[in-house]
Amino acid sequence: MGPLKGLKIIELAGIGPGPFGTMQLADMGATVLRIDRREPADLGVPKQLKYNLLIRNRQSIALDLKDPEAIRFVLELVAEADVLIEGFRPGVTERLGLGPDECLKHNPKLVYGRMTGWGQTGPLAQAAGHDINYIALTGALHAIGREGQPPTPPLALVGDMGGGGMFLALGVLAAVLHARETGQGQVVDASIVDGAASLCTGFYGMTASGQWRAERGSNVLDSGAPYYDAYECSDAKWISIGPIEARFFADLLKRLGIDPAQIGAQNDRAAWPRAKETLASAFRTRTRDEWCALLEGTDVCFAPVLTFAEAPQHPHLKARGTFVDVGGVVQPAPAVRFSQTPSAEPSPPCAPDAGAALRGWLSPEGIGKWKPLLGG
Repeated sequence: MGPLKGLKIIELAGIGPGPFGTMQLADMGATVLRIDRREPADLGVPKQLKYNLLIRNRQSIALDLKDPEAIRFVLELVAEADVLIEGFRPGVTERLGLGPDECLKHNPKLVYGRMTGWGQTGPLAQAAGHDINYIALTGALHAIGREGQPPTPPLALVGDMGGGGMFLALGVLAAVLHARETGQGQVVDASIVDGAASLCTGFYGMTASGQWRAERGSNVLDSGAPYYDAYECSDAKWISIGPIEARFFADLLKRLGIDPAQIGAQNDRAAWPRAKETLASAFRTRTRDEWCALLEGTDVCFAPVLTFAEAPQHPHLKARGTFVDVGGVVQPAPAVRFSQTPSAEPSPPCAPDAGAALRGWLSPEGIGKWKPLLGG
């Protein structure tokens, strides 16, 4: 199931952006064999396996990659793979004997995907870091937050997942297309700093043109504008509005019963504080559900602000099938819809099982040859 059916990927286990990017490929039908550590790292990983959703849709085996026999085994698998994905610091896989040069010797068509925070080169390449550090360096973190408030970490969405995992998946797919056309594999250097910077491309254009101010909470898209913000309701829940277009904003004011002259011109920055307080006062007069009844589905660019627990129950997301229940765990479904090659419902995260994982990779005789290494 899925457009990537038949694509075979080896994933050297990691956390965060690497597993997220690999999950996207697996969700679209790629066959992923995850090489777990004998003693997996637990940083940022749910204690119970069924909640570790980033490793859904693949089988796994557990190996000690410091064991030369394990390296020889992985290289045998590399010969059968289209892609290898790793997320270690630069130079680690080379020291293990699984670097790109060695792997490409065994499989010249291999796409070797590398996921790091700082990238394979540069003064910081060997430094430790996390999402907050990577997006800080790109300007993204500085821009996120309200007026008078410190920079606000946007979960790990801008860095690890968006700037990291999604760009990894995109780069890997581009390299696979090239390999299939030319027979030539290559290394894909995906870094969170590069990806997060790329996500900011439009904002760099606005900065260069003078349309974007460095001060947080002073621009249209960063909570500065009264017509692009979240507002509290009478029940202490929140709604969001974003009518940037003049006709949409006029529609909102009409539905709220607010005279435009009362708040000034839409893009008069001097009038923004007064307009924001007027809107805030209006939205505090009703509950979130009451505002949904009045505004949802109109052109005022409105949506309730939902929690992770609430979102799967929203009628639009239910109608779209945006969330699925897999083994009692509600989670996002594969996101991209394909008319001819739909993705299957995700399979739950599973523990290492060499017998199940290696089917389609090695013959029964080949699996038997490595049984002392694999155990069981």
